[in-house]
Amino acid sequence: MEQHLLTLIYLISSVTFIVGLKMLSHPATARNGNFVAAFGMTIAIFGTIFHYQEEGRHLGNYPWIFGGILIGAVVGTLAAKRVKMTAMPEMVSLFNGMGGACAALISLVEFDHLSHTDGASVEPGFLLIIVLGLIIGSVSFAGSIIAWGKLNGSVKDYSFKGQHIFNLLLLGVIIGLAVYLIGWMPAQSILVFYVILFLSLLYGVFFVFPIGGADMPVVISLLNSFTGVAAACGGFLYENKVMLTGGILVGAAGTLLTILMCKAMNRSLTNVLIGSFGASAVGRGSSTSVQGTHKEISLSDTAVLMSYANKVFIVPGYGLAVAQAQHACHELEKLLESKGVTVKYAIHPVAGRMPGHMNVLLAEADVPYDKLLEMEQANEEFSTTDVVLILGANDVVNPAAKTDPSSPIYGMPILDVELAKHVIVNKRSMKPGYAGIENELFFRPKTSMLFGDAKKVLQDLVAEIKNL
Repeated sequence: MEQHLLTLIYLISSVTFIVGLKMLSHPATARNGNFVAAFGMTIAIFGTIFHYQEEGRHLGNYPWIFGGILIGAVVGTLAAKRVKMTAMPEMVSLFNGMGGACAALISLVEFDHLSHTDGASVEPGFLLIIVLGLIIGSVSFAGSIIAWGKLNGSVKDYSFKGQHIFNLLLLGVIIGLAVYLIGWMPAQSILVFYVILFLSLLYGVFFVFPIGGADMPVVISLLNSFTGVAAACGGFLYENKVMLTGGILVGAAGTLLTILMCKAMNRSLTNVLIGSFGASAVGRGSSTSVQGTHKEISLSDTAVLMSYANKVFIVPGYGLAVAQAQHACHELEKLLESKGVTVKYAIHPVAGRMPGHMNVLLAEADVPYDKLLEMEQANEEFSTTDVVLILGANDVVNPAAKTDPSSPIYGMPILDVELAKHVIVNKRSMKPGYAGIENELFFRPKTSMLFGDAKKVLQDLVAEIKNL
């Protein structure tokens, strides 16, 4: 009876995961989608604790189980409440790494159980799942930790000559040892298993080390899919349907998102998998300087230009997140619309430091979702736009992606803001963006620079418009 009840709980939980994931596709339902999925996970956890049976026995060890849940809940809640929006990508990467570590630990525990049994009785399929969980989970953990360090600035891009070949050879050794372990289960299997663990961690580190900052959103998405696959391996090990469903959903969603983002950046997924994805700008030999002079625009001129425009596009970037200027931006939008100006937002797929970063940021300020136009839609309207206001975005509006074959972002689809009548760029300085290259847009005739902190500039701009 209890087993049937647990199966029903797992079925309900699996459905909530699917429904929750579907609701995440729209900002208006995303918050409730999180609650729906969280409810499903909660009942799955407690269903497992109280109704799971093995050889007629329940789990037991309740103090350890609930102690771990309590510590995790407290740490997770405090971290989520205190994290700044600019640090959200680091947090996502860190939490994703913890998921990979959990999957690897499950494999370690289960292999330890096998090492105390007769090796001849071990099913190769069962051992295959253990080894896959170890490799994928370890790569996800190590890679996510390096990504976390690179996003917060504590880890720098690192590469050496022939690193791509080294990564491929390292991956080949890992696969070879895995085949050897699964096929023959040698007497020194414990040693081989831990060598695989070490090499997988090493591969995770060198997999992410050479990746340039502008390409980090795709890497975060890919590592997230790795964690999902590793979790699904745990579901196979324990014949746990809800763990299997959740892992497959995360793995599939992460993989699809990775492919879509690669397409948005004109990158090859093959290059991602061999660790040569998004090498730094300096490493590619790209020019980091652009000849020319820029011109500045005053707040008062900007206010007049935007107040008497018919259509204005706002392009949000990481600088907007750093300044926490999303609410001031929404206030500017409402003020311009009260004057009869049409205001829309142009969102590049990889703007910010993680997938959907700008969407989350603007949703926090209650910007209507129908005002957020994806890159293809926005590019169709720039030619009929009077003013484009760029707030902290850099590489996603850099014309070098279309004009400079030596540029590390060459071929990446960008927002064609230069088609508008006037382009105003708000930055703190002329410092290059995350890809480490100069933006030739800043020196175009129709472009004017408006220097300063995004939040203060927007607040002052709102005051100027009100005084017109």
